[in-house]
Amino acid sequence: MENIFAVFSMAIPIIAIVGGITVAIVRLITQARLEELSRRERLAAIERGVDPTKLPPILGTGLEPYPHGDSRLRRAHGLLISGLILVAAGIGLGVLAATVEPSKSHWVIGLLPILIGGALLLCCRIIWPRPN
Repeated sequence: MENIFAVFSMAIPIIAIVGGITVAIVRLITQARLEELSRRERLAAIERGVDPTKLPPILGTGLEPYPHGDSRLRRAHGLLISGLILVAAGIGLGVLAATVEPSKSHWVIGLLPILIGGALLLCCRIIWPRPN
């Protein structure tokens, strides 16, 4: 019985790694296909006589969520997401530890991720781009 658990415990990380690689490959293929279809649509519109300056930019070359040179916004978004995840994980860990042994103060273990998440949220607020 212990051998079965050992096999399953080794299978979980392998499945996660293979799944992550598969998702990355599918995403890459999908983005390439969307860019190709966008280029074909643009060429077909130009062949029909549409002014190329009035056409939207080709998908994948100008529609990225962060314009070139806007690294502060990208960094702020990363800090915001990381901070929220860590705060939620800290609250969950604290609640879990408090419910397992309510007579002891093991809930304090949730403070570390909460404080790290709070620091990341504070950093996000500090570097968030402000309008001039």
